[in-house]
Amino acid sequence: MRAVGTVARGIRAPLIKYGDDIARIIVDSVLTAAEEDGFELKDRDVVGITEAVVARAQGNYASCGQIAADIRDKYPDGTLAITFPILSRNRFSNILKGIASGCRKLYVMLSYPADEVGNELISWDMLDNAGINPYTDVLTEKTYREKFGYDTTHPYTNVDYVRYYKSFGEHVEIVFANDVRHVLEFTKNVLCCDIHTRFRSKRLLKEAGARIVYGLDDILSSSVGGSGYNEQYGLLGSNKATEDSVKLFPRDCETIVNMIARKLNEASGKQIEAMIYGDGAFKDPVGKIWELADPVVSPAFTPGLAGTPHELKLKFLLDNDFAGKSDDEVKEAMEYAIKSKTSNLEGKSLGTTPRRYTDLIGSLCDLMSGSGDKGTPIVLVQGYFDNYVS
Repeated sequence: MRAVGTVARGIRAPLIKYGDDIARIIVDSVLTAAEEDGFELKDRDVVGITEAVVARAQGNYASCGQIAADIRDKYPDGTLAITFPILSRNRFSNILKGIASGCRKLYVMLSYPADEVGNELISWDMLDNAGINPYTDVLTEKTYREKFGYDTTHPYTNVDYVRYYKSFGEHVEIVFANDVRHVLEFTKNVLCCDIHTRFRSKRLLKEAGARIVYGLDDILSSSVGGSGYNEQYGLLGSNKATEDSVKLFPRDCETIVNMIARKLNEASGKQIEAMIYGDGAFKDPVGKIWELADPVVSPAFTPGLAGTPHELKLKFLLDNDFAGKSDDEVKEAMEYAIKSKTSNLEGKSLGTTPRRYTDLIGSLCDLMSGSGDKGTPIVLVQGYFDNYVS
């Protein structure tokens, strides 16, 4: 067997700008890295491309003014509430700036003690000490300050997000609740800003009598005044670009990954897979922040990356089926078990959490590339589909 299993390499690329041929740059960068570093491409290698450079090449940007225009069109009477936005300057500040400038009265309903992805306003211990039941209690900003004071800042950024979000206009009012239907006490015009629970939130609001209900996935789902857009995700997955604009999640991604795979296949003679990735789906054990602020880990991937791993749990077999065998017997039995495994692994794959390939590989790519100054928006993953007998 080979002595090395899965290998992930960050691939450097030129600084990508609007209008660049993203597929050509990705292919050239991978081939150049292989030549310079002395490795060969193999069948079922995976090339991951971060969504940020794809969106930049597409010029998929929008201004806060264009967000405001879409808000005015969808909420013509000028009063609305937004529910469960995440606490983030990068992810939400310019979205809030656009929304606030597109209306005359804005209620911001925050979930507590933390947002959807784990950013804390306050701790659970503070809730317990205050005698607050987060499942039933609706708090005004006044009550929140009386109970928790004025020094409740984010543990990492040191930002008071209540004060920060309130700063986007005199017409902004902050409330706190965890049942989205409580927002109807303030207005029946609602924009759901949650990410992974948005479909349930919309359904609950409509069933409870809301008048106008949209989600962030409905804002800039088509171009407004020449803006960028995303048909499927709207503003979900967007990031702050400048003080007055956002970069949206990329679009037409399937065409791009298929083109990259085809060009690499032609150049190498190997069956290469390609995917575009955003946030990885993992949770920080210290900050308790779930990383996935994008609507999906991968908005597009080639067909060979569909599905979930079909694996045996080696340590489970060693401790049970193969216990007491000699080294040679264990090796022979393990090879046979892997080569003859069927589609039904019930009882033998104990502990192998069933996650999709794209979520697993996308998380690996996100950890490899990061979002800072590494300069590796491309990640080449080799040997991911190997096993003990490869």
